Amino acid sequence: MHPLITPEALSDALSARPATVVLDVRWRLGGPPGRQDYEVSHVPGAVYVDLDTELSSPPGVGGRHPLPDPGQLQEVLRRAGVREGGQVVAYDAGDGSVAARVWWLLRWAGYGEVAVLDGGFAAWEAAGLPVTAEVPTPQKSDAAGDPEGGIVGDAAGDVVVRPGQMPVLDADEAAALAREGVLLDARAAARYRGETEPVDPKAGHIPGALNAPTTGHVGADGRWLGAAELAERFRGIGVSSDVAVGAYCGSGVTASSVVLALEVAGITSAEKPAALYAGSWSNWCALDRDVATGA
Repeated sequence: MHPLITPEALSDALSARPATVVLDVRWRLGGPPGRQDYEVSHVPGAVYVDLDTELSSPPGVGGRHPLPDPGQLQEVLRRAGVREGGQVVAYDAGDGSVAARVWWLLRWAGYGEVAVLDGGFAAWEAAGLPVTAEVPTPQKSDAAGDPEGGIVGDAAGDVVVRPGQMPVLDADEAAALAREGVLLDARAAARYRGETEPVDPKAGHIPGALNAPTTGHVGADGRWLGAAELAERFRGIGVSSDVAVGAYCGSGVTASSVVLALEVAGITSAEKPAALYAGSWSNWCALDRDVATGA
């Protein structure tokens, strides 16, 4: 499955493939909660999933959005109806930087049939496709251990989470990659340079990291750039297919879209994806690591 899907293609998939599950993950840094938007209007049949409480572990030294417990993630996905052999499409308000967290998490969990809605809910509405305020009834999900490392249980969904299928960096590995390969910082340029820091206790970036803001993935219409344009952008930053590459952001969420963009560009692949520093800048600051500023 291609990691991006158009609103029209999603509409067709919902008609032709009942096992397609749509997840609404609208979220704003600092609020208000995205669920408020969802309850007003969403893609018919979409299930709201909360980034803070369902797609992340509690904040702490590991960062503001640490990876969720595998059992918790499976519980969430099964309650949403995700099944083996089906497919999942995630959307946010627009640029896909938050929906990419779902794409990355499912790939990390061993589930390959997942995509991000190109242009998000804004593109769905702009295409004149139907919306609703009707909220699907949550499905009960029970979880139990599995001897092969997955989690099994009896629920509406039957997906089995097998964590560890995407490369994850810790702080030491991120520092090494910034020296020996390419580590991309997905935050806005002003935060990268250390001119402002609205969330974390330190301003600046990981020494040696290069800036690749997530806003550069999309065009003026809010849709993702094509593969050739993305490849040109990353080459201009200093990324090539023969050098190890990874990404981080403030808390490990929007950096997922850099991992996705690198794959769309053809610089990485599903078999050899970019690495994600899941703790990202929030973890780096909590560990009181060295900070660089400037361009």
